[in-house]
Amino acid sequence: MEKFFQNILSMSTDIALKIVASVVILIVGTKLIKWLINKMSKNKYAEKVDGSLFSFLSSLAKIALYIVLVLTIASIMGVPMASFVTLLASAGVAIGLALQGALSNLAGGVMLLLFRPFKVGDYIKSDDGEGIVKDITVFYTIIMTLDNKKITIPNGSLTGDAITNYSDAEFRRVDLNFTVSHNSDIELVKKLLLAVANSHNLTLRDPQEPFARLSTINDNSLEFALRVWCKNSDYWSLYHDLQEDIKKAFVANNIDVPGSVLELKK
Repeated sequence: MEKFFQNILSMSTDIALKIVASVVILIVGTKLIKWLINKMSKNKYAEKVDGSLFSFLSSLAKIALYIVLVLTIASIMGVPMASFVTLLASAGVAIGLALQGALSNLAGGVMLLLFRPFKVGDYIKSDDGEGIVKDITVFYTIIMTLDNKKITIPNGSLTGDAITNYSDAEFRRVDLNFTVSHNSDIELVKKLLLAVANSHNLTLRDPQEPFARLSTINDNSLEFALRVWCKNSDYWSLYHDLQEDIKKAFVANNIDVPGSVLELKK
């Protein structure tokens, strides 16, 4: 009996030491992982890496480091690695079936990284929302709306949707429609539209000169289309300025404007 109790005591001590060591490694490992990820983000070389790629890689690195931590703790607890790997492989099938959505998002994240339909900082629109891309992780893409709401979109959903990227091109065209009364002078309206567009300092002549033409003849009104190119960053400034300046020009030249006159076409 004495030998039996000695064995029990020895085993208990051994298990207790392993538990203590595992807890210590868990705490230290978790803090170390957070420190490493933080250090990576502040590294001078990280600034040279594209934000989208760095966000994805840091998220992937975090997952990989936690897997290594779990394997290390399992090894300390005496779990044979061969058995542990076999168990993971067996459980992987069941987990894979249960987490099809997560795996789809992981694959979606890889696709977004490879084909790069957008990057961090771009303004995009999808079926799930629109806003500025703040982060691209392994499973989710985070965007912020213009009124500062956070939208978390699964990567798998983004790869299956049509995505409109408003920030990708250097130049963008402002498309405005103006409706005037049926008896308005067509040539005068065109002249006013082009004069206002050409006088604005944000208007570009390349890739195309400002364009203004009668586009639709309605029963009681005429609809004119104005197309003006600008730098992408100047889009909204030019869009609003043109509205205000053309309204003033119509009033000054007695051009009758029935009802709502503007329509933005993205």
